[in-house]
Amino acid sequence: MKGIILHGGHGTRLRPLTHTGPKQLLPIANKPMSQYCLESLKEADITEIAIIVGGIGSNKVKEYYGDGSKFGVNLTYIEQDSPKGIAHAISLCRDFIDNEKFIVFLGDNIINTSIRTFKNNFVDGDFDASLLLCEVDNPSQFGIVYLEKDKILQMIEKPKEPKSNLAITGIYFLTPIIFEKIKKLKPSWRNEFEIVDALQLLLEERNNISYDIITEFWKDTGTPDDIIHANRIILDNIHTKNLGTQEKNIDMTGNASIGKNSIIKNNCKIIGPVIIGEDCILENNCIIGPNVSIGNNCKIANSQVENSIIMDNCIIDSEIFIENSIISDNCQIISEKEKLEKKKFLLGESTKISF
Repeated sequence: MKGIILHGGHGTRLRPLTHTGPKQLLPIANKPMSQYCLESLKEADITEIAIIVGGIGSNKVKEYYGDGSKFGVNLTYIEQDSPKGIAHAISLCRDFIDNEKFIVFLGDNIINTSIRTFKNNFVDGDFDASLLLCEVDNPSQFGIVYLEKDKILQMIEKPKEPKSNLAITGIYFLTPIIFEKIKKLKPSWRNEFEIVDALQLLLEERNNISYDIITEFWKDTGTPDDIIHANRIILDNIHTKNLGTQEKNIDMTGNASIGKNSIIKNNCKIIGPVIIGEDCILENNCIIGPNVSIGNNCKIANSQVENSIIMDNCIIDSEIFIENSIISDNCQIISEKEKLEKKKFLLGESTKISF
């Protein structure tokens, strides 16, 4: 069985974070979100994987993942020249798939459970497709499935008045028959070739589609709040690991993972769960946590940070309480003022703020 990870799209709902790179490389708990997809495939013994790239930062994707060897997989890159939809992206993989069954992962989907059992059932079964479904609070934002007597009756992409809350997650188990259905599609109102339309065509032409309902965590990380929420859920599962240095009078509670050469200086406070990358310095009574990810080579002083993501090479030196924020690589927040109010930031790469 082969795998496909979709790594294209413009990520417009995540701007300014995506002005300089693809959304799927945005980190959750210090790891690009698409890496969770790759590791999920690898854990299910799927090692022949195609990554569909296109749009801003395609080269960054190739630079990060390379040929896949450092992740224990073999990667093939396939270019999508413009965002024409999920079905179109899948159609580009026909030669790569050949005649095998395969699985498609949207690169911004996070699942907190193994797909191994789902994969094995699909490989051993005779279904033409299998979907992972999840109950959601906002069904009008997803492709929705309507069931009747435990069978899929209908699928609709982003219905205005949904009569079901069962969303199709961005994880699809497919057979090569899907390529014939995609050929029959016409662009949707979004001018895209919708995978839900192809699946609906499968259904109407009496092909067999099975489903499973995920009861564990699943997240489509399409907005900043989604990313912050996913970060919190992933951090809940980290274990304490200290490869750095702690000076005296450190107040540390909960689980914290601290990278190599990082220094937690006197009188700082860590409230887990927290992950801190390599070569960081925390000083001057800063308070970090809970639910905070800090990338590599960051310096944080005087500040309090909660429920936030700070990426690599950032400097924060301010009497400020940062919460529910995402701060991209190479940002600086500097202030000489004292006792500033709580702040929420969404900062693109290399932003500099001074008070």
